Amino acid sequence: MTSSHTGAGALVVVPTYNESENLPLILGRLFAAAPAIDVLVVDDGSPDGTGELAESMAATDPRIHVMHRTGKLGLGSAYVMGFGWGLERGYDVVVEMDADGSHPPEKLPEMIALVSASGPAAPSLAIGSRWVPGGSVVNWPVSRQILSRGGNLYARLALGLQLKDVTAGFRAYTRQALEAMDLTGIDSKGYCFQVDMTLRVLDGGGTVVEVPIEFRERELGESKMSQAIVVEAMLRVTKWGVQRRVQTLLGHRPGPRWVVED
Repeated sequence: MTSSHTGAGALVVVPTYNESENLPLILGRLFAAAPAIDVLVVDDGSPDGTGELAESMAATDPRIHVMHRTGKLGLGSAYVMGFGWGLERGYDVVVEMDADGSHPPEKLPEMIALVSASGPAAPSLAIGSRWVPGGSVVNWPVSRQILSRGGNLYARLALGLQLKDVTAGFRAYTRQALEAMDLTGIDSKGYCFQVDMTLRVLDGGGTVVEVPIEFRERELGESKMSQAIVVEAMLRVTKWGVQRRVQTLLGHRPGPRWVVED
């Protein structure tokens, strides 16, 4: 693992598994949009050499850091390890972003500026949202759009949230939001991980803002979406929804918290 940073700033955590075609492209766009940002590539032992490619890029660019894992351990655990790495090194903002080009890094300066603002109204989490006004998806079949919209609607109803895109994976967290949660207790994966993280931000007293983005389906490589990820999300959201309603009825927690929308 490469490591040299200490101090303030923003870190983008980019999990990878077989993204050797996409990684140079997305990092090029990222550094064009935000030249001062740092990146941590968390590679799950990609057979296509993504980890080795990331190391070669890091050797010539001090903004790039690499964490190697021994196998395909999952998106959620990759982000959790990346969050911990960033907190240990003093970053003020930590970002989630896919390597496949679906998340527009050109939106990052706006998202980072929102969570970096001072004052009690500043959000703790900025989500790059497909489903707020101004947001969109490109090259997605109708079936995927229905699945995403339906999943978000179900999460809103089950959990009492106001967010339109709680399953979105393009996010900027403040250091304080991550420090307020027990990262070691997170074992969610896929869409479920994003819902879990959102709840933890809100339960920690934070607020959320949604920033409209254009989400583009990957053009290179293979999607990591699976039926198991969808089933896990539905089961866990249902469980969390029941637990939170029971806790509210018993007076053990406040009612649903309003969130900030852009």
